[in-house]
Amino acid sequence: VIEGHSLAAGLQEFPRIFPELYRATVAAGEQSGHLDVVLERLADYTERRQVLRQKMGLALFYPLLLTIMAILVTAALLAFVVPQVVQVFADIGQQLPPLTRALIAISEFVQSYGLLLLIGISGAVGVWLMLLRREHIKLFAHRLLLRMPVLAKLVRGLNTARFARTFSILTGSGVPVLEGLRIAAQVLANLPMRHAVIQVADRVREGASIHAALEKTRMFPPMVIHLIASGESSGNLEEMLERAAGNQEREIETFTAALLGIFEPLLILLMGGLVLLIVVAILLPVFELNQLVR
Repeated sequence: VIEGHSLAAGLQEFPRIFPELYRATVAAGEQSGHLDVVLERLADYTERRQVLRQKMGLALFYPLLLTIMAILVTAALLAFVVPQVVQVFADIGQQLPPLTRALIAISEFVQSYGLLLLIGISGAVGVWLMLLRREHIKLFAHRLLLRMPVLAKLVRGLNTARFARTFSILTGSGVPVLEGLRIAAQVLANLPMRHAVIQVADRVREGASIHAALEKTRMFPPMVIHLIASGESSGNLEEMLERAAGNQEREIETFTAALLGIFEPLLILLMGGLVLLIVVAILLPVFELNQLVR
Protein backbone atom coordinates (compact mmCIF):
# COMPACT_ATOMS: atom_id res chain seq x y z
CA VAL A 1 0.00 0.00 0.00
CA ILE A 2 2.92 2.38 0.79
CA GLU A 3 4.28 1.65 -2.71
CA GLY A 4 1.01 2.88 -4.22
CA HIS A 5 -0.93 -0.36 -4.68
CA SER A 6 -4.53 -0.73 -3.54
CA LEU A 7 -5.39 -2.59 -0.35
CA ALA A 8 -7.14 -5.31 -2.37
CA ALA A 9 -3.97 -5.79 -4.46
CA GLY A 10 -1.96 -6.07 -1.25
CA LEU A 11 -4.34 -8.69 0.14
CA GLN A 12 -4.10 -10.59 -3.14
CA GLU A 13 -0.42 -11.26 -2.44
CA PHE A 14 -1.48 -13.49 0.48
CA PRO A 15 -4.34 -15.69 -0.85
CA ARG A 16 -3.87 -18.35 1.84
CA ILE A 17 -4.49 -15.81 4.60
CA PHE A 18 -7.14 -13.62 2.94
CA PRO A 19 -9.80 -15.62 1.00
CA GLU A 20 -11.26 -14.36 -2.25
CA LEU A 21 -14.33 -13.14 -0.38
CA TYR A 22 -12.18 -10.61 1.53
CA ARG A 23 -10.26 -9.51 -1.54
CA ALA A 24 -13.37 -8.98 -3.67
CA THR A 25 -15.31 -7.07 -1.01
CA VAL A 26 -12.33 -4.85 -0.15
CA ALA A 27 -11.84 -4.11 -3.87
CA ALA A 28 -15.54 -3.19 -4.20
CA GLY A 29 -15.32 -1.02 -1.07
CA GLU A 30 -12.29 0.83 -2.43
CA GLN A 31 -13.98 1.44 -5.77
CA SER A 32 -17.20 2.71 -4.15
CA GLY A 33 -15.44 4.77 -1.49
CA HIS A 34 -17.10 2.89 1.38
CA LEU A 35 -14.19 0.78 2.58
CA ASP A 36 -15.04 1.40 6.24
CA VAL A 37 -18.54 -0.05 5.79
CA VAL A 38 -17.17 -3.06 3.92
CA LEU A 39 -14.59 -3.80 6.60
CA GLU A 40 -17.27 -3.53 9.29
CA ARG A 41 -19.41 -6.04 7.40
CA LEU A 42 -16.44 -8.37 6.98
CA ALA A 43 -15.78 -8.20 10.72
CA ASP A 44 -19.43 -9.01 11.53
CA TYR A 45 -19.40 -11.83 8.98
CA THR A 46 -16.24 -13.36 10.48
CA GLU A 47 -17.57 -13.08 14.03
CA ARG A 48 -20.87 -14.73 13.12
CA ARG A 49 -19.13 -17.61 11.38
CA GLN A 50 -16.86 -18.07 14.38
CA VAL A 51 -19.81 -18.02 16.80
CA LEU A 52 -21.70 -20.60 14.71
CA ARG A 53 -18.60 -22.81 14.52
CA GLN A 54 -18.12 -22.60 18.30
CA LYS A 55 -21.77 -23.42 18.97
CA MET A 56 -21.62 -26.49 16.73
CA GLY A 57 -18.34 -27.61 18.31
CA LEU A 58 -19.67 -27.26 21.86
CA ALA A 59 -22.91 -29.02 20.94
CA LEU A 60 -21.04 -32.01 19.49
CA PHE A 61 -18.32 -32.22 22.16
CA TYR A 62 -20.34 -33.93 24.91
CA PRO A 63 -22.01 -36.61 22.69
CA LEU A 64 -18.66 -37.38 21.08
CA LEU A 65 -16.98 -37.70 24.48
CA LEU A 66 -19.84 -39.90 25.72
CA THR A 67 -19.58 -42.16 22.67
CA ILE A 68 -15.80 -42.59 23.07
CA MET A 69 -16.19 -43.37 26.79
CA ALA A 70 -18.92 -45.94 26.06
CA ILE A 71 -16.71 -47.72 23.53
CA LEU A 72 -13.68 -47.66 25.86
CA VAL A 73 -15.65 -48.96 28.87
CA THR A 74 -17.21 -51.79 26.85
CA ALA A 75 -13.84 -52.75 25.36
CA ALA A 76 -12.20 -52.71 28.83
CA LEU A 77 -14.93 -54.92 30.28
CA LEU A 78 -14.60 -57.44 27.45
CA ALA A 79 -10.80 -57.45 27.40
CA PHE A 80 -9.93 -57.41 31.11
CA VAL A 81 -12.92 -57.89 33.44
CA VAL A 82 -14.87 -60.66 31.72
CA PRO A 83 -11.87 -63.05 31.30
CA GLN A 84 -11.06 -62.81 35.02
CA VAL A 85 -14.63 -63.55 36.04
CA VAL A 86 -15.41 -66.38 33.62
CA GLN A 87 -12.15 -68.13 34.53
CA VAL A 88 -13.97 -69.34 37.65
CA PHE A 89 -16.33 -71.41 35.48
CA ALA A 90 -13.60 -72.92 33.28
CA ASP A 91 -13.07 -76.06 35.37
CA ILE A 92 -16.69 -76.77 36.30
CA GLY A 93 -17.33 -79.19 33.45
CA GLN A 94 -20.91 -77.97 33.19
CA GLN A 95 -22.17 -76.55 29.94
CA LEU A 96 -22.47 -72.78 30.23
CA PRO A 97 -25.59 -70.86 29.12
CA PRO A 98 -25.62 -69.65 25.49
CA LEU A 99 -25.40 -65.98 26.54
CA THR A 100 -22.32 -66.68 28.66
CA ARG A 101 -20.66 -68.68 25.87
CA ALA A 102 -21.33 -65.84 23.43
CA LEU A 103 -19.83 -63.34 25.87
CA ILE A 104 -16.73 -65.50 26.31
CA ALA A 105 -16.35 -65.82 22.53
CA ILE A 106 -16.60 -62.05 22.08
CA SER A 107 -14.14 -61.50 24.93
CA GLU A 108 -11.63 -63.93 23.43
CA PHE A 109 -12.00 -62.25 20.04
CA VAL A 110 -11.34 -58.81 21.57
CA GLN A 111 -8.29 -60.15 23.43
CA SER A 112 -6.86 -61.91 20.37
CA TYR A 113 -7.74 -59.51 17.58
CA GLY A 114 -8.64 -56.25 19.34
CA LEU A 115 -5.37 -54.53 18.47
CA LEU A 116 -5.51 -55.75 14.88
CA LEU A 117 -9.12 -54.59 14.63
CA LEU A 118 -8.15 -51.14 15.92
CA ILE A 119 -5.27 -50.92 13.44
CA GLY A 120 -7.58 -52.07 10.63
CA ILE A 121 -10.22 -49.47 11.47
CA SER A 122 -7.58 -46.74 11.73
CA GLY A 123 -6.10 -47.82 8.39
CA ALA A 124 -9.52 -47.88 6.73
CA VAL A 125 -10.24 -44.37 8.01
CA GLY A 126 -6.85 -43.18 6.77
CA VAL A 127 -7.41 -44.71 3.31
CA TRP A 128 -10.89 -43.18 3.13
CA LEU A 129 -9.52 -39.73 4.01
CA MET A 130 -6.88 -40.10 1.29
CA LEU A 131 -9.52 -41.17 -1.23
CA LEU A 132 -11.62 -38.12 -0.33
CA ARG A 133 -8.89 -35.95 -1.82
CA ARG A 134 -9.96 -37.20 -5.25
CA GLU A 135 -12.67 -35.03 -6.73
CA HIS A 136 -15.01 -37.77 -8.01
CA ILE A 137 -14.93 -39.76 -4.75
CA LYS A 138 -15.48 -36.60 -2.71
CA LEU A 139 -18.39 -35.69 -4.98
CA PHE A 140 -19.91 -39.16 -4.51
CA ALA A 141 -19.54 -38.93 -0.72
CA HIS A 142 -21.12 -35.47 -0.61
CA ARG A 143 -24.04 -36.64 -2.75
CA LEU A 144 -24.51 -39.53 -0.36
CA LEU A 145 -24.64 -37.08 2.57
CA LEU A 146 -27.46 -35.19 0.86
CA ARG A 147 -29.52 -38.40 0.69
CA MET A 148 -29.21 -39.35 4.35
CA PRO A 149 -32.35 -38.33 6.29
CA VAL A 150 -30.80 -36.57 9.30
CA LEU A 151 -27.40 -35.55 7.96
CA ALA A 152 -28.93 -34.11 4.79
CA LYS A 153 -30.86 -31.49 6.78
CA LEU A 154 -27.73 -30.45 8.67
CA VAL A 155 -25.55 -30.30 5.54
CA ARG A 156 -28.14 -28.36 3.54
CA GLY A 157 -28.83 -25.97 6.41
CA LEU A 158 -25.19 -25.19 7.17
CA ASN A 159 -24.23 -24.71 3.52
CA THR A 160 -27.35 -22.66 2.76
CA ALA A 161 -26.65 -20.35 5.72
CA ARG A 162 -23.05 -19.95 4.58
CA PHE A 163 -24.11 -19.20 1.00
CA ALA A 164 -26.76 -16.67 2.03
CA ARG A 165 -24.45 -14.92 4.50
CA THR A 166 -21.58 -14.71 1.99
CA PHE A 167 -23.77 -13.61 -0.92
CA SER A 168 -25.37 -10.98 1.32
CA ILE A 169 -22.09 -9.33 2.25
CA LEU A 170 -20.92 -9.44 -1.38
CA THR A 171 -24.07 -7.80 -2.77
CA GLY A 172 -24.12 -5.26 0.05
CA SER A 173 -20.51 -4.34 -0.69
CA GLY A 174 -21.20 -3.60 -4.33
CA VAL A 175 -19.74 -6.76 -5.87
CA PRO A 176 -21.53 -7.65 -9.15
CA VAL A 177 -24.12 -10.42 -8.83
CA LEU A 178 -22.37 -12.91 -11.11
CA GLU A 179 -19.05 -12.38 -9.37
CA GLY A 180 -20.81 -12.65 -6.00
CA LEU A 181 -22.41 -15.97 -6.97
CA ARG A 182 -19.07 -17.33 -8.15
CA ILE A 183 -17.34 -16.37 -4.89
CA ALA A 184 -20.25 -17.55 -2.74
CA ALA A 185 -20.08 -20.94 -4.47
CA GLN A 186 -16.46 -21.37 -3.38
CA VAL A 187 -17.31 -21.08 0.34
CA LEU A 188 -19.71 -24.04 0.17
CA ALA A 189 -18.20 -27.20 1.62
CA ASN A 190 -20.64 -29.55 -0.14
CA LEU A 191 -19.57 -30.11 -3.75
CA PRO A 192 -23.03 -30.79 -5.30
CA MET A 193 -24.36 -27.56 -3.74
CA ARG A 194 -21.25 -25.70 -4.94
CA HIS A 195 -21.79 -26.95 -8.48
CA ALA A 196 -25.46 -26.00 -8.20
CA VAL A 197 -24.55 -22.37 -7.37
CA ILE A 198 -22.15 -22.28 -10.33
CA GLN A 199 -25.05 -23.45 -12.55
CA VAL A 200 -27.19 -20.71 -11.00
CA ALA A 201 -24.58 -18.14 -12.03
CA ASP A 202 -24.69 -19.48 -15.61
CA ARG A 203 -28.51 -19.24 -15.71
CA VAL A 204 -28.46 -15.73 -14.25
CA ARG A 205 -25.94 -14.73 -16.92
CA GLU A 206 -28.46 -16.01 -19.51
CA GLY A 207 -31.19 -13.78 -18.04
CA ALA A 208 -32.89 -15.90 -15.37
CA SER A 209 -33.69 -14.53 -11.92
CA ILE A 210 -31.64 -15.71 -8.94
CA HIS A 211 -34.55 -17.34 -7.10
CA ALA A 212 -35.79 -19.16 -10.24
CA ALA A 213 -32.30 -20.50 -10.96
CA LEU A 214 -31.90 -21.61 -7.33
CA GLU A 215 -35.28 -23.32 -7.38
CA LYS A 216 -34.31 -25.41 -10.41
CA THR A 217 -31.35 -26.90 -8.57
CA ARG A 218 -33.63 -28.37 -5.84
CA MET A 219 -30.74 -28.00 -3.41
CA PHE A 220 -31.94 -25.10 -1.27
CA PRO A 221 -34.85 -24.86 1.20
CA PRO A 222 -38.07 -23.24 -0.12
CA MET A 223 -38.04 -20.56 2.59
CA VAL A 224 -34.65 -19.29 1.42
CA ILE A 225 -35.83 -19.18 -2.20
CA HIS A 226 -38.99 -17.25 -1.21
CA LEU A 227 -36.94 -14.72 0.76
CA ILE A 228 -34.55 -14.24 -2.15
CA ALA A 229 -37.50 -13.80 -4.52
CA SER A 230 -38.93 -11.19 -2.18
CA GLY A 231 -35.57 -9.42 -2.05
CA GLU A 232 -35.27 -9.36 -5.83
CA SER A 233 -38.76 -7.96 -6.32
CA SER A 234 -38.42 -5.33 -3.59
CA GLY A 235 -34.81 -4.37 -4.28
CA ASN A 236 -33.69 -5.45 -0.78
CA LEU A 237 -31.75 -8.55 -1.79
CA GLU A 238 -29.01 -7.97 0.77
CA GLU A 239 -31.50 -7.69 3.65
CA MET A 240 -33.45 -10.76 2.57
CA LEU A 241 -30.26 -12.80 2.19
CA GLU A 242 -29.23 -11.76 5.70
CA ARG A 243 -32.63 -12.79 7.01
CA ALA A 244 -32.42 -16.12 5.15
CA ALA A 245 -29.00 -16.81 6.68
CA GLY A 246 -30.24 -16.01 10.18
CA ASN A 247 -33.32 -18.18 9.66
CA GLN A 248 -31.21 -21.13 8.56
CA GLU A 249 -28.75 -20.74 11.44
CA ARG A 250 -31.55 -20.65 14.02
CA GLU A 251 -33.19 -23.67 12.43
CA ILE A 252 -29.92 -25.62 12.47
CA GLU A 253 -29.30 -24.73 16.14
CA THR A 254 -32.81 -25.86 17.10
CA PHE A 255 -32.55 -29.05 15.07
CA THR A 256 -29.12 -29.87 16.51
CA ALA A 257 -30.30 -29.27 20.08
CA ALA A 258 -33.33 -31.52 19.55
CA LEU A 259 -31.21 -34.22 17.91
CA LEU A 260 -28.66 -34.21 20.72
CA GLY A 261 -31.45 -34.18 23.30
CA ILE A 262 -32.64 -37.50 21.86
CA PHE A 263 -29.20 -38.97 21.18
CA GLU A 264 -27.66 -38.47 24.63
CA PRO A 265 -30.25 -40.45 26.67
CA LEU A 266 -30.34 -43.15 23.98
CA LEU A 267 -26.58 -43.53 24.20
CA ILE A 268 -26.73 -43.75 28.00
CA LEU A 269 -29.48 -46.40 27.76
CA LEU A 270 -27.45 -48.35 25.20
CA MET A 271 -24.35 -48.26 27.40
CA GLY A 272 -26.39 -49.34 30.43
CA GLY A 273 -27.97 -52.13 28.40
CA LEU A 274 -24.57 -53.48 27.32
CA VAL A 275 -23.27 -53.46 30.89
CA LEU A 276 -26.47 -55.16 32.09
CA LEU A 277 -26.09 -57.81 29.37
CA ILE A 278 -22.52 -58.52 30.48
CA VAL A 279 -23.57 -58.77 34.15
CA VAL A 280 -26.45 -61.14 33.32
CA ALA A 281 -24.16 -63.31 31.20
CA ILE A 282 -21.76 -63.61 34.16
CA LEU A 283 -24.47 -64.28 36.75
CA LEU A 284 -26.37 -66.95 34.78
CA PRO A 285 -23.80 -69.71 35.53
CA VAL A 286 -23.85 -68.71 39.20
CA PHE A 287 -27.62 -69.17 39.33
CA GLU A 288 -27.33 -72.56 37.60
CA LEU A 289 -24.65 -73.67 40.13
CA ASN A 290 -26.93 -72.70 42.99
CA GLN A 291 -29.70 -74.83 41.53
CA LEU A 292 -27.33 -77.80 41.15
CA VAL A 293 -26.19 -77.48 44.77
CA ARG A 294 -29.78 -77.48 45.95
